Amino acid sequence: MPLPASFPELASLDLFVSVVELGSVSRAAAAHGVSQPSASSRIKHLERQLGMRLLDRGPSGSLPTDAGVVVAGWAETILRAAHELEAGLSAFQAAQAGRLRIVASFTIAEYLLPQWLDRFSRDHPRDSIALEVANSTTVIDRLRHGAADLGFIETPSELDGLDEAIVGHDELVTVVAPSHPWATPRTVPVEALAATPLVMREAGSGTRAALAAALRDLGLGEPSAVLELGSTSAVRAAVVHGNSPTVISRLAVAAEVAAGQLVEVDVPGLSVARQLRAVWPAGTALPSLARELLDDIR
Repeated sequence: MPLPASFPELASLDLFVSVVELGSVSRAAAAHGVSQPSASSRIKHLERQLGMRLLDRGPSGSLPTDAGVVVAGWAETILRAAHELEAGLSAFQAAQAGRLRIVASFTIAEYLLPQWLDRFSRDHPRDSIALEVANSTTVIDRLRHGAADLGFIETPSELDGLDEAIVGHDELVTVVAPSHPWATPRTVPVEALAATPLVMREAGSGTRAALAAALRDLGLGEPSAVLELGSTSAVRAAVVHGNSPTVISRLAVAAEVAAGQLVEVDVPGLSVARQLRAVWPAGTALPSLARELLDDIR
């Protein structure tokens, strides 16, 4: 049975659900990249189409009416199916075109993937690879929404809804600039490290999550940040040119330690070894290119 011509557009339902989730038309408009007047007009048009008031608008924001709560619940089901359709089509089109979509955390993307992909590309000259670099939390989110075929992370957290394979190992090390007080003894108690503000990656990064888990296991609480940065290379540069320590992937600082730009500091009692993992949606067959890359890496 065909849908009636008056059936609401998916874009309008998506915008309305965002208003309910975010609490205001202006915030929803910003999230969708449209102006507030345009968003208000689309919501009013949706209310006219459905013949009911969906929002109570006030100076502090917009709240759904009783009818709006019901419609939002139905709309979420429709939108979830639409996202699944979009993800499936995208994956199918990528497979048909010989295109592999990868999303990887910063450490793996900077220090391991280039050599992996260089070798793989030589064996697949007619295929293309799209690589997105993000923190581990975003990698997991992209995979769960079907926006990538294969991901690479170093976070120690459990991964509901994803399958995984170990592709390497790494460890975190404490490093400082040669002028830092810790550089002379080259050792510091773990309690001192835990009490010292560090140059750190942003929340959601695998490196930060691994350090936090290790300190919690020692009963020392969460690490604090003197500076938060969005990439491993930015953290490394800040420590080379600054006066604060960091705990970072050994892969990321091997060259700087060898050149004397950074000094590795021993922290007795703190050992942060981690597994580097390839991940993909559970219960689904990997696309052929993703499977070939994974087999090549392993």
